[in-house]
Amino acid sequence: MRRRTFVATIAATGASLAATNSLLAQSDAGTPVATRDGDDMTDTAPQTGYASVNGLNLYYEIHGSGGVPVVLLHGAYMSTGAMQPLLSDLAKSRQIIAVDLQGHGRTADIDRPLQYEQMADDVAALLEHLGISQADIVGYSMGGNVALQLAIRHPDLVRKLVVASGQYRLDGMYPEVIAGIAELTPEIMRGTPWYEEYANVAPNPEDFPRLVEKLKRLDAEEFAWPEEDIQAIAAPTLLIYGDADVFRPEHMVELFRLLGGGVPGDLTGLPKARLAVLPGTTHITVMNRIDWLLPMITEFLDEPMPEA
Repeated sequence: MRRRTFVATIAATGASLAATNSLLAQSDAGTPVATRDGDDMTDTAPQTGYASVNGLNLYYEIHGSGGVPVVLLHGAYMSTGAMQPLLSDLAKSRQIIAVDLQGHGRTADIDRPLQYEQMADDVAALLEHLGISQADIVGYSMGGNVALQLAIRHPDLVRKLVVASGQYRLDGMYPEVIAGIAELTPEIMRGTPWYEEYANVAPNPEDFPRLVEKLKRLDAEEFAWPEEDIQAIAAPTLLIYGDADVFRPEHMVELFRLLGGGVPGDLTGLPKARLAVLPGTTHITVMNRIDWLLPMITEFLDEPMPEA
């Protein structure tokens, strides 16, 4: 994929996403706006705060109440606000804890690299700070990888796992996408909804170039998590991808099998892992498929835990 083609794709998709989010996203933290037809307006402000964890002042929001708490983890360049409308829709029936990961949103960066393992430890420390012993984890893209590491490193904290567009190996991503990410610059990202969101809420907007460089290093670093670590994840897991995602279909299926999927359910019973591939959907537009995501995720989280 040529650099200019990748850049043009980022810009075009960003413009499309911005148009969609102008209808669906909240206008400001703590001021939810329901603009989809048939939605009820709500003026219930979330509880917000900062937790001092691992040298980081981690920003979080708590929406809704009831049921098993759900931790919502955003993707790269995103923040809690960018996870609308999934956040507010899920919060109608359960408590949602939305987190701004290191260097994102209202969480200022600190002097350490971005690593999935470290961000998972940050989330674990947040749950301890909030006095939550177990939660369901829903993560998208970078947040999906963090969710996988949370289940590996802190299994007792994770009841169920939803990973949207995540990976357990770098080579699960198409090589041309890896090459394209390496060509990103702060100038390319300016004008996209990701930059505009960052500039609006970040405590230090001038740190954006550093965030871009750290995310580029994160996406360039070779990794392949041990298969036995994935197989040891006990939490029932729902994997969600777009059929035109940045990950190879083979990788999606490999991860699904490692988590216990890929069996003849009519003979063996349903496995603890599920795989959903959304048609006509790219990596960036996965989170726009709210009419598919919401019932799929809600049904998965509401089902009783399988017998041990």
